Amino acid sequence: MVNNSVLKGVFLVALGATSYGMLATFVKMAYEEGYTTAEITFSQFSFGIIAMLLINLFLKKKNKNTAEKASKKNIRQLMLAGSSTGMTSIFYYLAVKFDIPVSIAIVLLMQTVWMGVVLEMILEKKIPSTLKIIAVVIVLIGTALATNLMNTSVHLNPIGLFFGLLAAASFTTTMFTANRIAVNISSAQRSLYMLFGGGILVLIFTIITQILPSQSESFNHLMGIFSTPKEFNFMIFAKWAIVLSLFGTVIPPLLLNAGFPLTGIGLGSIVSSLELPVSVMMAFTLLHEHVAFSQWIGISLIIAAIVIMNVKWKRV
Repeated sequence: MVNNSVLKGVFLVALGATSYGMLATFVKMAYEEGYTTAEITFSQFSFGIIAMLLINLFLKKKNKNTAEKASKKNIRQLMLAGSSTGMTSIFYYLAVKFDIPVSIAIVLLMQTVWMGVVLEMILEKKIPSTLKIIAVVIVLIGTALATNLMNTSVHLNPIGLFFGLLAAASFTTTMFTANRIAVNISSAQRSLYMLFGGGILVLIFTIITQILPSQSESFNHLMGIFSTPKEFNFMIFAKWAIVLSLFGTVIPPLLLNAGFPLTGIGLGSIVSSLELPVSVMMAFTLLHEHVAFSQWIGISLIIAAIVIMNVKWKRV
């Protein structure tokens, strides 16, 4: 019989992964309305930080200050880990901006599966197990199918592909560090300080790619690749900030941080792979992106690889 706490963890992780899977579609829709990467990320993190502050204040009052508080060391570590969260959002959204379909952008982000194996091998100085190596090979085959690389008529923007892989590398860093630091404090506190770290990077990105280019001709030429220089459009806060912050910086980290301790890394990783089909289905339904049958096979292979890596196989 399955433990109730495990079932609760599965539900929390599934909901968090599903929420994050919807995000890229909303970002694409915001792009179609003329908003820039800087406006999207800045509004998302601004509202996200405000929401997490309110949640922490509520929990602090509810628990009557009995919950363990984050130390200065915890805060520094979480903000440093959170900086990679900010980079993940920036790189992921830039991949979508440079004409990478949402259904393919999420596949690029899921390269964290094999990147995590490589990072673990480097840091822990040990050869991956045979199952992990098999899983990596399956992921690479699945990626080739899911990105439709076999179709010679499909041309993906190299810059978009580059940013997509950078997002995966950054997300790998986040996953690797977030599950190892300050695990003694509440998920709400951990999420808040990680958002602070990510928010600082997003602010710097906004200043460099949008604020300065709109005021300086030299920055205009230098940063034109990221967006057409213009004044910051604060209407983004009224139209998209709440949706982007909820599905990108509030719901996923809160639910994943609360769910993973209950499911364990293995089961949690399997359940969180729901993010992949949800993202593709959202793109198919709302953006009317064409998803070939071979791409669905590739997506299935990537999910199968995640299962292979995390299921504890019993020897007969």
